Amino acid sequence: MRRFSKISFHVIFALLLLAGGAWSATALWLNTAGGMRFLGLALLALGMVAIAVARTRRRRLGWVMLAIAGVAVAGWYQTITPRADRIWADDVAHGLHAQVDGNKVTLANLRDFDWHTKDRATQRWITERYDLDQLSSVEMLTSVWDNPNIAHLLVSFGFTTGEHVVFSVEIRREKGEKFSEIGGFFRQFELVLIGATERDIVRLRTDYRAEQVRMYPVTLNPEQRRTMFMSYVTLAQRLEARPEFYNTISANCTTVVYGLARGLKSDLPINVSLILSGRLPEYLDGLGVLGGTGPLPARREAALLPAHAQSAHPGLSYSQAIRVR
Repeated sequence: MRRFSKISFHVIFALLLLAGGAWSATALWLNTAGGMRFLGLALLALGMVAIAVARTRRRRLGWVMLAIAGVAVAGWYQTITPRADRIWADDVAHGLHAQVDGNKVTLANLRDFDWHTKDRATQRWITERYDLDQLSSVEMLTSVWDNPNIAHLLVSFGFTTGEHVVFSVEIRREKGEKFSEIGGFFRQFELVLIGATERDIVRLRTDYRAEQVRMYPVTLNPEQRRTMFMSYVTLAQRLEARPEFYNTISANCTTVVYGLARGLKSDLPINVSLILSGRLPEYLDGLGVLGGTGPLPARREAALLPAHAQSAHPGLSYSQAIRVR
């Protein structure tokens, strides 16, 4: 029994050292560059060897050194803070700016790009003023590019004037930077709230990225619609005041919206769709807020938006064309 206990402690120590080393190496690789990256990795490797040697000679010393190393890495990691002054990619160059005056909300830095390809667009950032008394609809859009269980989530708010504004929580990439799920675990990307017109942000996905975009009506009463809209306004103001990091699991397009939706219902259940976001329609249907009639597979099929919808209906606006059934 005593021998088994000793072996167990050795195994636990080795696992902690290897796991901590792997995590630290990944964090260093993603958050440093050039000479600092290789210096950091070299020091990490030397530290791991020193800890392992210390463990073979004096067991307690090995644990003490491992703890000190963990504190040192954690201290360094806390120095990585989100910023708003980087050289951003064009499509996320501006986060949403929101001002509230009673029932009127002014949204500046709304993206209204005219896309020519999936990477090239005529850029246009606009300012619009919305009357919350005219807020008439909420629709959820899921955009799938590969695995049907994984989708990007967007929320569109409609007004009696025929206007629509879409909110999308996204990573804020720097120019030339590519998204990485791994990087999303290690503070590589900031979080940004993009406000956009449907003819920009939805058409980009349907017409140029060839993604499968579905639009589902969400059944909310006027007060709930207003609360949901204002939660995005509050998020925009919060991110403008203090940047935040994107996180692949805890702060992504789905979990942030879940947090906002808790303003409608504080006891919203946790569900696998917070990770497998392509299953959100089932989640909303279970909550009784997914609009439409008929079985869910039929509603899913009806929700699919066509590519080049405006070309098929040249007399309509893009928002009108994608709603033709």
